Amino acid sequence: MAKARNLTVAEHTEAKARHASAVLPLVVSNLNYQASGHRLIERVSFALQSDSCTIILGPNGAGKSLLLRLCHGLIKPSQGSITWGGQSPARAHQWVAMVFQKPVLLRRSAAANIEYALAVKGIRRNSRKQQVEKALTRAGLGHLAIRRARVLSGGEQKRLAIARAQAMQPQVLLLDEPTSNLDPIATYTIESLIQQICNSGTRIIMTTHDLNQAQRLGDDVLFLHKGRLLEHTPADEFFARPRSQQAAAFTEGKLVY
Repeated sequence: MAKARNLTVAEHTEAKARHASAVLPLVVSNLNYQASGHRLIERVSFALQSDSCTIILGPNGAGKSLLLRLCHGLIKPSQGSITWGGQSPARAHQWVAMVFQKPVLLRRSAAANIEYALAVKGIRRNSRKQQVEKALTRAGLGHLAIRRARVLSGGEQKRLAIARAQAMQPQVLLLDEPTSNLDPIATYTIESLIQQICNSGTRIIMTTHDLNQAQRLGDDVLFLHKGRLLEHTPADEFFARPRSQQAAAFTEGKLVY
């Protein structure tokens, strides 16, 4: 078998453009997932196109993070299907990146974390340095390039994880609670980074418990309750006129059972 050659940044960008149309839409059909005899996701169906930021909302235990992991192909559904432009999550995996609520960073510098991801992606060594610098600068971490990733603050680690994912030029970026447990300044910085990424053409799908954040960033909302999708509506409509009793209570800050 011939060894795969490394790509220049230009070649990678061209390849991304060729495959972009094959990645979307994301179509989830009659999705079910159960574990230990408990149904955690039940009959969930929706379709997401391009050029927007989708926010997944719902109370604790609604299945938000689980839905992201299912869409990314990290776990397999018990029933139903998930396709990215007609392809399985496994086949579309190279064009879809995910950042977890608790970032998984390597025991090396901030710059080396991004360079490693680019190397795995197949970017040539002589092209990687420039891409690393660009990614760190975009995330406001240029001055921390040689700092060990695991000694960065919580907000800096999350920005690094997002920058590392975006450096691989995904068509879709999945974000699980990207600003959880952060102060307002760190939250603002990450929201600005997310908005910048979305404006660059990357499709964003993210979970959050912050209703104000959902209103600031979201184009549309998926509202989950006890593993079921109760609403999929434009964000403005969702917050102005929730269709379900549970969503109305949730947007009013009430406990949802």
